[in-house]
Formats: sequence, structure tokens, C-alpha cells
Amino acid sequence: WQKSMLDMAKTHLQFIAEHCEDKEIVAIVGLPMIYRSKLYNVAAVIYDGEILGLVPKTYIPNYSEFYEARHFTSGKNKDGYVMIGEEEVPFGTEILFNCVNFENFSFAIEICEDLWVPNPPSTSHALAGATVIANLSASDETTGKDIYRTGLVSGQSARTLSAYIYADAGEGESTTDLVFAGHNIIAENGNILSQSKRFENQTIYADIDLDRLASERAKMTTFIPDEELSYEEVEVELEPIDFEVERVIDNAPFVPSNTNEREKRCEEILSIQTMGLKKRLEHTNCKNAVVGISGGLDSTLALLVTARAFDKLNLDRKGIIAVTMPGFGTTDRTYTNAVSMIEKLGCTFKEVNISEATVLHMNQIEHDINIHDVTYENAQARQRTYLLMDFANEHNGMVIGTGDMSELALGWATYNGDHMSMYGVNASVPKTLVKYLVQWVAVNGMDENSKATLLDIVDTPISPELIPADENGEIKQKTEDLVGPYELHDFFLYYFLRFGFRPSKIFYLANIAFKDMYDEKTIKKWLSTFFRRFFNQQFKRSCLPDGPKVGSISISPRGDWRMPSDASSAMWLKEIEAL
Repeated sequence: WQKSMLDMAKTHLQFIAEHCEDKEIVAIVGLPMIYRSKLYNVAAVIYDGEILGLVPKTYIPNYSEFYEARHFTSGKNKDGYVMIGEEEVPFGTEILFNCVNFENFSFAIEICEDLWVPNPPSTSHALAGATVIANLSASDETTGKDIYRTGLVSGQSARTLSAYIYADAGEGESTTDLVFAGHNIIAENGNILSQSKRFENQTIYADIDLDRLASERAKMTTFIPDEELSYEEVEVELEPIDFEVERVIDNAPFVPSNTNEREKRCEEILSIQTMGLKKRLEHTNCKNAVVGISGGLDSTLALLVTARAFDKLNLDRKGIIAVTMPGFGTTDRTYTNAVSMIEKLGCTFKEVNISEATVLHMNQIEHDINIHDVTYENAQARQRTYLLMDFANEHNGMVIGTGDMSELALGWATYNGDHMSMYGVNASVPKTLVKYLVQWVAVNGMDENSKATLLDIVDTPISPELIPADENGEIKQKTEDLVGPYELHDFFLYYFLRFGFRPSKIFYLANIAFKDMYDEKTIKKWLSTFFRRFFNQQFKRSCLPDGPKVGSISISPRGDWRMPSDASSAMWLKEIEAL
């Protein structure tokens, strides 16, 4: 109630505003302020020497720790203008600050207690269009409160699909009976981007991806902007500047970098795959399953999932007909690993060499067996699928598909060959994650011999083995030499499907994520390959077998991904060409 203090607060607000002139900074400053005879707890927005708006606190606590009600009035339903100097400044809780030189950048403010109530003002702010929420807070420190506070900030940013910036009163603030720890937090859609160390006054920074937030809002049909909200909109002419991105861009977005989180994710994904197949077997009253085993990662994962599903149903694993089908390109390494895994898992082993049948077929269609082209390769893939389907008929079972999401995205599957099955357990598992799943099974619950076999499969180069081996009997046909590194393609796939980013944004992020691994020319080359193949090969995805969705992305034509098979990639490729 001291007028000298209130006047000086306003004077120093103007001093801070003048200090920010000609600096590309938006500052949000807290102060007490008299408005229409009542005292309010206010946040002032400053840019380029001007005070652009004043946002009062809505919810005033009235309990022992913060008995603010004896001083402050709620700003709810209060709106108008305040004269500061010669300027008339808007006052109210429903103000949206639009940064006009940025796409998708509008911010709004709530103060301290506003976040802790059942229906925070930031919910309305977000529905009115704010992508960034700022909170000036004086939250005292008690045992365990930091965990709850972090959860609140994270949760509200997730519910509002926004970035939430929380600035807390720091060490050295007036306490009397309370201690403040300066617990500053920046969150984006549920993820904590930056967090200060408590009891040390720190300034924290984070790069916020506004495109990502806009994409999430556009896709989430339950996020419905409230057209009845009447917010005053204030323009902020903040200018874009060049800067180095400090945000960590994970080069393996499908694979958690944290070991504990990765372990948990692997167990969860295997459980989803297992329970999906279990239901399909149960529903069809199917007691047998047929899996083609090559000794590679994908078929190994499919076999492990099938074994787990049989265990859940208390079915004898002998009902799993595991078929190895060596051909012209099969190496001793993959063949030995395939046979070993079948035996160790206790499945029924079948072997059919496809060479003779493929040669016969080549003669039938008058194709020279010495020409190792796409006909030569696909004939082998279809021969294998033909055998698996007939084995399924013979044993009254179903064929379990092995192809993963990365292969399906690139169309790296033979149409009506390995492209086809009766249930595809790996259909939404990307290649970069497959090896971690196999590795997890190897380390968790396998004997030493089986573990060694699985780990050798993880280390085997990815190949369809459709071209004869080299003179040393080693794999000659390596998939990543032909279509590009799967770690790049999975990165492209994630940002293209999950957020709908345009090629230039994906290229920008990839150059940060892979800066020590690939140069710009290489990234551009494989980005072009990705978009060209993704569009051209949609017809294969339009008729995929059923398969369980395990993550945030699926390319099932019945689920997340709807795309015409004849969609043109020209616009995307033109943008890549101009990079």
C-alpha cells in the first residue's frame, strides 16, 4: 500500500523498457500496479522501448503461505487501458501478443497460482491461439514440490499443445518464512527442454519449434479453437535473427537416447506386437504360424514375437513352422544364424532351397539366369512367399509378415513377395529400432549361445541376399549402399509423417542432427531418394496386410496414412533441388 513503492515500480518499468530499445528482446516483467483504485499483481510486456500490455493475475490465493487476497484483486473480467507516460497500454487477462514476423508465434501470460488451479487461464489462451505461454511465479520451496511443479508445467504444455515458459522467484528474494529456489522451466508439448538447478540463480534458454506445435494442433481434432473467446490482439514486431540452434536434434528419433527409457520402450513395443498377434491367432483359432527366416534382423524379430505370442496362448512352439529358403545370394553366416535361432526357440524347422525352382521359372519366362536384374531378384522373393503361403495351407496356419516400416516407406519390398503376409508384426517398427528390439531380447532372457547368435544377427549387414555372394562368401548386396542409410531415412520419415515438415525444414534439422556423420551433399542426395521412393511406392502401402501400430507413426492405409497411390512428388523434389 506504499505509494512511493508503487510509483517507483512503474518508474523502473519504464527504465527497463528504455533499456530494451533497439534490442530484439521481448521482456516480461512483474510488478504491483493500481488500476481503477485496486491493486493488481501484473505482468508487463516490453518490446523495443515500449510497454505493449499489462496482464493481471487471475487467481489470488488465500491460504497461509500466500495470503495475497489481503493485498491484491483478481484480474478476472477486468479489461481496459492504463496510462504509462504518454502511452495508453491495454490491461486485462485476455490479451494475445502476436509476433507478426514469425509464423505460428503468439504468446499469452498467466501468473503463478493461475497454473495451479483446475482450469488455468492458459487453457483459454491456447484455444485463443497462443502457442507460447509465459508464467511469472513466486513458488516457495518445500520438500518434493519441485517434482509436482515440473509435472504441472509439463502437463499444461502438453494439454495446451504449447511451449510453456516458467520463471520462478530466485535465491535471495525476500523470504520471512519462505525460501525460493529459482526453479525455472521451459517445456514444449509435455517435454522439458530446459530446467535450472534449484537454489542457484540461473538464466535458462531453449529453442522452441513452433512448426511442431502448429502441426500437432492441426492434427489433433480434439484441440478445438474457441471462436467465442474475445481476446485483444497486440502486434509485436520482433525481427527474426540468425542464430545457432542449441536444441538437441536427436538423429535417431524413434530410439530413446536414455538407456533406461530405451529398455522400457523395447519391452513395451514387443508386448504390443505380441498381443496383436496373440489376438489374431486367437480370433482365427489358428494353432500354427509360418515364418520365413533369413537370418536377418526383421525375420528374427518376427520369429521372436511369434514365439512370445505362442507362449501367451500356451501353444506348443512346434506349431511355429520356421522356414529357411536359401537361394543364390544366401551366405553361410545368415544361413547358420537362421537355423540356430529356429532350433534354440524350439520351432519346427523346414528348409527349401529355392534355386532350382527359380531357375525353372526363369526358363519359363525366357529370362537369362546370368542377368542379375530386378526380375532375377523379385522372382526369388515371390518364390519364397509362394512357398510360405502354401506351407500355411498345408499346416492350417497363417503367414507372419517380417517387413518393417522403413522398408515399406521406401517401397523396398517385392510386390506380392515379401510385401505380402497374413499379419505383419513389424509393420510399424522402423529399421533403426528393430536392431535394439532384437538386442534387448538377446540381453534379457536368452541363454549365452542364443544371445551370441542374436548379437551376431544385429551385426550382420542389412541385405535381401538376392545377388550371389562375393568371392569370399560375404554379402555382396548391401541394402544401404543402394537406397541409402536407414538412419537418415528413418529421420526423414519421422519428421515428414509425424509433423508434416517440408523438405527444407527436414534438411535443416538433419544437418544439425548428423553434422559429424554426413555432409550436406550426402544428406540432400538421400533426402531426394527418400521423397522420390516414398511417393512412387505408395501403391504397395495401399494394400498392406494388418499389423499392430506400436508408436506415434503408422503407414497403414486403414489408419494414420491416407495418400493417393498416384500422388506426385514433383513439388517436394523441386524444393530439395533448390536447397
